[in-house]
Amino acid sequence: MSNEAQAQKISAGQGFIAALDQSGGSTPKALGLYGVTADAYSSDAEMYDLIHGMRARIAEAPAFSGDKVVGAILFEMTMDRDIAGKPTPTYMWEEKGVVPFLKVDKGLEAEENGVQLMKPMPQLDTLCERAAAKGVFGTKMRSVISAANTGGIRAIVAQQFMMGEQIISHGLMPIIEPEVTISIADKSEAEDILLAELTAALDALPADQQVMLKLTLPNTANQYKSLVDHPRVMKVVALSGGYSRNDANAKLSKNTGMIASFSRALTEGLSTQQSDAEFNDTIAGSIDSIYQASIAG
Repeated sequence: MSNEAQAQKISAGQGFIAALDQSGGSTPKALGLYGVTADAYSSDAEMYDLIHGMRARIAEAPAFSGDKVVGAILFEMTMDRDIAGKPTPTYMWEEKGVVPFLKVDKGLEAEENGVQLMKPMPQLDTLCERAAAKGVFGTKMRSVISAANTGGIRAIVAQQFMMGEQIISHGLMPIIEPEVTISIADKSEAEDILLAELTAALDALPADQQVMLKLTLPNTANQYKSLVDHPRVMKVVALSGGYSRNDANAKLSKNTGMIASFSRALTEGLSTQQSDAEFNDTIAGSIDSIYQASIAG
């Protein structure tokens, strides 16, 4: 059964998870960095065609394979489209050996108590059913922490785990992502509070349940080592959070057992103007550097 093979691939974690899930709000920026300016499209439909083209080009690159990329987080429209004539989740797993995940959150609420909770997800059950039917292994949902506020961080963790329970009920693996903003003055304090709240939530999970965690690279190396080792955690992955790829890789390599789940740091240096050979060389270099940092810890 592919689900067990996929779980084994993620648990062993010899590689990293590519985040190919830029949504409506972040797509223009991602395209801009790729060399596609806003005057190249006149509608959202055209914009999404262009970003799918970029994602397909990444996925079809020879270096993008399960040897170094263990998983990929997809945007809902990416899940519903094809790459090389196959549904994207099928292509990822059958052709590349890459485990597919789906971004399920619908964006963020306004900041309150130093955090941004996730907006309501009334369609979550339906989306999970569709994802499971398409062979998706797990999901990802993001909240943001911008202050060391215990009440706010507790609310974020409670919401993430409540949604996680709903996702688990569909046989999917939730990636819980409470991102700590890298530029805040009290980042270390926020990370201490987050560690305590995540530990309490994990300790309360039933013995037969696991989640994954996607966390900002911490100020203190191995801040989250106890979570990496927690029996209710399948894998802890790191987000680059705005650090350059070199900085992100350097920080990641100091965190034992954490692997990367980079988005912007993965696509850094890619351009629509590159020939296929140049593009494939660039992505191969990116993949290798992130892979090395992921297995160094």
